[in-house]
Amino acid sequence: MPFLPSLLLNLGHALDHLFLLIFATAVSAIAQDFGVAGWEDMMPYTVGAFMMFGFASIPAGRMGDLWGRRQMMLVFFFGMGFSAIGVSLTQTPLQMGIALTVLGVFSAIYHPVGIPMLVQKAVRPGFTIGINGLAGNLGIALAALSTGFLVAWQGWRLAFIVPGLVSIACGFVFAWAAPQESNAPAKKKSNSVQLPKHVAWRTFAVMVATATTTSVLFNITTNGNAQLLAERLDGLVNDPSRLGMLLAAVYAVASLAQLVVGRLLDRFPMKPLFLGVLLLQIVAFGVASQTSGWVWYVAAIAYMVMVFGAIPFSDTMVVRYIDDAMRSRVSGTRIAISFGFSSIAVYLLGPVVKVAGFTQLMVALTCVAALGAVIVLFLPNEAQMNAHLKGGSGNHG
Repeated sequence: MPFLPSLLLNLGHALDHLFLLIFATAVSAIAQDFGVAGWEDMMPYTVGAFMMFGFASIPAGRMGDLWGRRQMMLVFFFGMGFSAIGVSLTQTPLQMGIALTVLGVFSAIYHPVGIPMLVQKAVRPGFTIGINGLAGNLGIALAALSTGFLVAWQGWRLAFIVPGLVSIACGFVFAWAAPQESNAPAKKKSNSVQLPKHVAWRTFAVMVATATTTSVLFNITTNGNAQLLAERLDGLVNDPSRLGMLLAAVYAVASLAQLVVGRLLDRFPMKPLFLGVLLLQIVAFGVASQTSGWVWYVAAIAYMVMVFGAIPFSDTMVVRYIDDAMRSRVSGTRIAISFGFSSIAVYLLGPVVKVAGFTQLMVALTCVAALGAVIVLFLPNEAQMNAHLKGGSGNHG
């Protein structure tokens, strides 16, 4: 993959996560503008975006394999840009919910299409996924920073318009720079060796289950951290711009985890690495649930490092054990299931915090992390899976 298209694919990942978190970062300002009593009452209106981010991944992945990934990435850049501008024009919570749902449809394209396109000829797929993950999580950090600045400067609507215009501009550059595909991935001849059916299904089941627990932790933290930060640092830091900078710093530091994990995945077995990350998640969430102030802030950095650090494992499983001809479809199915469940968690975020508070929420997240660690124990032995794949063309992802 040439440098400029690769850069745009990584930038697309950053934009994808940035768009999905503008609302969560600006929700207090949006609630005030719409005359809604509190931010908690606005959070359910974002559930459509996260449901579509999951469910629309199936048709997006299918189109990526059968129609072409280059074409689908153009749909992504232009669709995200124009739908974000559409969100900025809404006047009521219901209109906001509908517009965010449309945004979610286009946001679903990136993960099952952009990542397989990026890694399809990668020499070091783990490192490539790590760089891509770093870009996505820097988008999360940028959402916290840019949204806070734009809301304070000109209001929440500009926070959607500016990245929308950036996405449209990226679409034009990508159309110019990305090489044409000779054939759609599904139409290319494959001579890779497949895993035995029972091993493949077991691997897929673990992949989906761990992706679900990882997605729940990712969506709850990234959507709730802005309000949690304000609560846990209340009396220490109250200025919105300073809070935005502190939150951006959490994400910036945590983003480096994917780069480190990506390099490790190219050199060491996956199962013990994954289990180690999830065990550290349990500790970090447990400490965060019982602390406040600056001690909580350090714990928040730790749990976000582990949340982000867990993300590359599912994509690495797809790259290692799924042929390129169907990676977008498998990724789309995995994302649809995992984000379908986690979107319910996002829907419940506001109501749960309103009734039980953030402390109980953090205890629940500790339990989710523990469940993920148990599931990883069922991942088939990696040496056995690699043995099944020997004897092929060597291009197993």
